[in-house]
Amino acid sequence: MVGEERMAMGMFGKLKVFLEMIKFSHTIFALPFAFTGAVLAAQGVPTAYQVFWILMAMVGARTAAMGLNRVIDAEIDARNPRTAGRAIPAGHIGRGTVIVFIVISILLLLYAAHRLNPLCLYLSPVALFFLVLYSYCKRFTALAHVVLGICLAAAPLGAWIAIRGTVELPALLLALAVLFWVAGFDILYALQDLEFDKGAGLHSIPSRLGVNGSLWTARLFHVAMVALLAGLSMTAGLGVWYLAGLGLCVTMLLYEHWLLRGGDLSRLDAAFFAMNGYISITLFVATFVDVLARKGGA
Repeated sequence: MVGEERMAMGMFGKLKVFLEMIKFSHTIFALPFAFTGAVLAAQGVPTAYQVFWILMAMVGARTAAMGLNRVIDAEIDARNPRTAGRAIPAGHIGRGTVIVFIVISILLLLYAAHRLNPLCLYLSPVALFFLVLYSYCKRFTALAHVVLGICLAAAPLGAWIAIRGTVELPALLLALAVLFWVAGFDILYALQDLEFDKGAGLHSIPSRLGVNGSLWTARLFHVAMVALLAGLSMTAGLGVWYLAGLGLCVTMLLYEHWLLRGGDLSRLDAAFFAMNGYISITLFVATFVDVLARKGGA
């Protein structure tokens, strides 16, 4: 009995370390966009069944993605002073254990896709391909930020497909907006590793363009995001509530870039974690309220 309890506690401890390692709480970045896609596709509230399996697919995909990244980048992380304390380089968890969790996460993604509809299942290997590709990108291209954007853009697109079983223009606009949003803030986040990336021969926008070039690239990406979201309002027939939410998101983006003006990274956590979480939640709430208001007035 005591041995079983110790084994259970040991497994729970490893799971806790794994969830901390992959920043499980940061799922909040992409999840609201997935539900935004679902609400737009359903033109209202999706069924509880659809919401549950979209959530499971999101959890599986993101957990697998972060786990793969930590395993593939373990040696690089060990050489980088900023990341040397991560769980695998620091010896808090073994690669084998992480791989087990990754396999479980991939199986969860595939099963959730199967429960949603055939197209979701058929496209899930494509999503997995980009999840693996992202972790290797920095070894050969500065466009790793864009590949990460593609990975998270799958959230609203996949949720739309889960509801309708088709790909339509509003879903593509929302997915592209997420792509540019993620790529933009990932460029800002990568500024922390500019000198390390140069020394290690790794590729990134900061190591290629420097601080000023990176800041302007991120700004242009976020302008593209806003333009795509404005286009979404027209193609999806969204109204004043959505536009108000979009205006608030633009304000938060401006504040995010103001925090990092001149390349000051001392407030990066506030710009990266807080603002981006608020942006995704704000857009979801605004879209949800707008869709319900329009439906109630119909």
